[in-house]
Amino acid sequence: MVEQPYQYRQRELAEPDWRRLPGWAGVTREEWESAQWQRAHSVKNLRQLRDVTGGGLSEAFLADLERDQRERATMSMLLPPQMLNTIAPGVPAAPGAGSADRFTDAWYADPVRRYMLPVFSDRQPDWPSHPYAARDSLHEAEMWAVEGLTHRYPTKVLAELLPTCPQYCGHCTRMDLVGNPTPSFEKLRFATARDDRLEAMLDYLRRTPTVRDVVVSGGDVANLPWPRLEAFVSALLEIDSVRDIRLASKALMGLPQHWLSPAVLEGMTRLASTARARGVSLAVHTHVNAAQSVTPLVARAARALLEAGVRDVRNQGVLLRGVNDSAGALLDLCFGLLDGAGITPYYFYLCDMIPGAEHWRLTVREAQGLQSAIMGYLPGFATPRMVCDVPYVGKRWVHQVSRYDAELGISYWTKGYRTALEADDPVALEREYPYYDPIHLLPEAGQDWWRAQALRSGQRLLTATTTP
Repeated sequence: MVEQPYQYRQRELAEPDWRRLPGWAGVTREEWESAQWQRAHSVKNLRQLRDVTGGGLSEAFLADLERDQRERATMSMLLPPQMLNTIAPGVPAAPGAGSADRFTDAWYADPVRRYMLPVFSDRQPDWPSHPYAARDSLHEAEMWAVEGLTHRYPTKVLAELLPTCPQYCGHCTRMDLVGNPTPSFEKLRFATARDDRLEAMLDYLRRTPTVRDVVVSGGDVANLPWPRLEAFVSALLEIDSVRDIRLASKALMGLPQHWLSPAVLEGMTRLASTARARGVSLAVHTHVNAAQSVTPLVARAARALLEAGVRDVRNQGVLLRGVNDSAGALLDLCFGLLDGAGITPYYFYLCDMIPGAEHWRLTVREAQGLQSAIMGYLPGFATPRMVCDVPYVGKRWVHQVSRYDAELGISYWTKGYRTALEADDPVALEREYPYYDPIHLLPEAGQDWWRAQALRSGQRLLTATTTP
């Protein structure tokens, strides 16, 4: 057999034994598979984490985590047991000589921990945030047609129904809106009552027949009471111009118990039946970043949705250093999704330029290399695209860059449509829009240039459209 850079082998999914963690030693399978139990026992603070791990984590690790929560975190702590159980899945938190060190070391190295429970020592010390980092890095709120409805693309909208999730990811692109305040960051709050916002969204879509594609998100739709979500999607299905509806839920991975609930599956069956009768594509999009997160419960939930009649279940991951920044890690994840759970790998985004994200972000060149490295292994329909979500532009395949100054870490991108912000801009389609690589990964000359800019302008660096 010819030796390949990546060797495929089918892997059997495994649910980590939650009873290895002292706080859950007595939890029954019936309890574990209950969405209500999962929500009630989500870990929200250091005390609860210490109780679950039963002293398995060192005090130094807990202090590292506490410092990050106090000084750097953009998202508050919230992990359902299902998600926390996939951290260091093969390492028990048992008492004994050296066991705490082994357990702690495994947690420090674990890819799920790296993005769900960032610690202070993870962060990039010299450039923890890029000078152009922004709380709403994609400027979605600037493009609200009505509150919570982002109309960025000509034929597509994003409907943010609510500002909460069952779990909070450290790299959340909507950190400005989603979740509880942290010591370092207050949160934007919707000004309009939820039902009034949702009705305003529907009214806009009824009046705007050029929109055919609606991404229903938040936050996470799993946190919206099912009757309200079903009513909203049913109303979308009554709008003739709407042809695609995508429900976005990381909870399919983080809280599959929700999507396996009888009431939810019965409701999804009703929605899928109506969608098919009306010729509308109804799909579910989830967010899985590491192969170990794909467990039998996740697979059951995904396949149950497909059996309910949704057209597809797709994954939109984020490229994160220390999580999935190698071709092998990405291919393991993609094959786990596809073979194990029937989930189609779809996109991997470059991590957005929010505060505190520099230790996670990859360069455009690294993403281009990953795209090339995974080609030829997966079926074409399941080969994910590496994309850069460029501010004021939108998603672009990483090889679509117009030009790229790798020394300064500035890539330039163009587009073929105007947003509402550019309706009267005659050069919007000729303009090049910049995106920035992490500064600490640049050659020394590039890092020196950025330091000089910071010194020269007192941290007021280039305007968003300036070419150096």
